[in-house]
Amino acid sequence: MHIAIITAGGAGMFCGSCMHDNTWARALMQAGHEVSLIPTYTPIRVDEHNESSDRVFVGGINVYLNSKSGLWRGLPRFMKSWLDRPSVIQILTKRAISNDASELGELALSMLSGDSGPHRAAFEELDRYVSDSLKPDVVIFSNALLSGAVRQLKERFSGPILCVLQGDDVFLDGLNEKYRQQVISEVSQRAQDFDGFLTHSQFYRDYMSKYLNLPVEKFSVLPLGIDFTGHYGLPKLRQPAPYTIGYFARVAPEKGVHHLVNGFVELRRIIPDAQLKVGGFLGPQFQKYLNDAFASAGEHASAIEYIGSPQTHKEKVEFLNSVDVLSVPTEFLEPKGIYVLEALANGVPVVQPRHGSFPEIIEATEGGLLVTPKDPAALAEGLAELHESSRRIKFAKRGWEQVRSAYSPEAMAARTTEILEQAMSTKSE
Repeated sequence: MHIAIITAGGAGMFCGSCMHDNTWARALMQAGHEVSLIPTYTPIRVDEHNESSDRVFVGGINVYLNSKSGLWRGLPRFMKSWLDRPSVIQILTKRAISNDASELGELALSMLSGDSGPHRAAFEELDRYVSDSLKPDVVIFSNALLSGAVRQLKERFSGPILCVLQGDDVFLDGLNEKYRQQVISEVSQRAQDFDGFLTHSQFYRDYMSKYLNLPVEKFSVLPLGIDFTGHYGLPKLRQPAPYTIGYFARVAPEKGVHHLVNGFVELRRIIPDAQLKVGGFLGPQFQKYLNDAFASAGEHASAIEYIGSPQTHKEKVEFLNSVDVLSVPTEFLEPKGIYVLEALANGVPVVQPRHGSFPEIIEATEGGLLVTPKDPAALAEGLAELHESSRRIKFAKRGWEQVRSAYSPEAMAARTTEILEQAMSTKSE
């Protein structure tokens, strides 16, 4: 079948959702499907081969200006289209557009207003391209915040239209209180236009069904998948080296660097020479947060290092292979956890909070330990338990093996095919 996946770029940073969508698209292609991966807002940024088209729809700069200026909104399309060129967006979004949810409430409402709002022309352009040029069998949107485009699309396209929910609540919960409830209500209403929903865990299926007041029977669970190409790490003991804890994710309060630092301080009382290496994208708005988190370690701060954001897949794998254990003790209920799969794929066991998608991943892979969330002593105890080399290698081997069977691209593509065939059958009845 021909599958159109409408994804959303991360404004220049490595975005877990668009990276997953890229891997997903390639897995479906390798399974024999035709896939069109269509970026919106900004081009996607990935550390593997980019499968997306080189045309960006609903470009972020024009979205911002259309929502702010009636004069700009009234200009002919040919006078504004140059701002949707990927090269222009990549330059300007470094300064002009924020991806901080707390600042984006008004903009989110304008996007959700759909065919009656300031982005009607942009949505029409996307809808025409999908329905008239691509003519796919199924359309999948990568998040519910794009649902403003669906009603217009359904006037042209008769096939099933699905939505992947993979962190929408994190964005919505982060909105300014002035807008939060109104935006959640609008998303809930607009989401009724979708024919079905995909989540990457049973936990998130149940959570988002209640969060957006959507019938749980319209949900299907599609396990994550990662491409194991380039993940060369094997379960091993790094010798000689101090026990090193790794963090690899976007650096932000909800990802829990501060919880890891607090746990690390407790760990140093048990293992005095332990080290902590933090890697991942750091937006300027969170520089002070990271500085304060490191400073809170006091005399142990000298054992903590921020290594920056690896720019290539090879650099990411090298980082993972430089640590003994990975931990990303999220504040929020993580719907995905791709970084856990990548650590396990390189023979690095994990210690994660017992919430969100993590219990399902650990149950499927047996690649680590679960601890009480937001509890420094519990986190330190879990990290200390994996200091014992034979126990650490046991978890590493299990995780390395099981992640390759439970979360392979082939398994993800096969499950997707089942879901989409069912969606097409239901739609045709």
